[in-house]
Amino acid sequence: MSNLNLHNIKTVVVAFAMTTVFSCKNNYDEVQKIGILQNEPIGIAENINLKYTEKLQDSARLKANLISPEMLDYSNRDFAFSEFPKGIHLITFDDDGRKTEVFSEYAIIYNATDLVDLQGNVVIATHDKDTLFTEQLYYDQKREWLFTNSAFTMRSGSEVINGNGLDADSNFNNLQIFESTAIRYLDE
Repeated sequence: MSNLNLHNIKTVVVAFAMTTVFSCKNNYDEVQKIGILQNEPIGIAENINLKYTEKLQDSARLKANLISPEMLDYSNRDFAFSEFPKGIHLITFDDDGRKTEVFSEYAIIYNATDLVDLQGNVVIATHDKDTLFTEQLYYDQKREWLFTNSAFTMRSGSEVINGNGLDADSNFNNLQIFESTAIRYLDE
């Protein structure tokens, strides 16, 4: 083989290699998604018992405890969220250690907005024995605000309030009820 033919072969190989290298796009994000179906979660957690604590000067205080049989992590989506298809049991503690419990058959937390959507037999029971029952309730974690357009029942002391919409802070101090009826039980 002559030097001219060898030189031509090397030139063709180099030209092909350069074309291949420069024609490839950076598809790192796409490569990461290989093997993950678009509608599938990126992670699944089972039997969750997550405890959130607040650091004090020399110790820590339990602020919340989230318990759920299953969590599906969809943080691989453009609008990331975590789904709890088998429900949640959330226990929160105020600064005095008093607890409020939240139950629902289904929950979803949207990461970007910090909005929690609770669905199916939603119950909130406060340390004061006030209890809220509804089929769907939203909680804005940033503003610490609850709201629903669904029918609800709220029991507080000797009062039962029914309504079709609720807007309240997380302590029920600032409360607005829509289309409400109330029953007050009196002792004889």
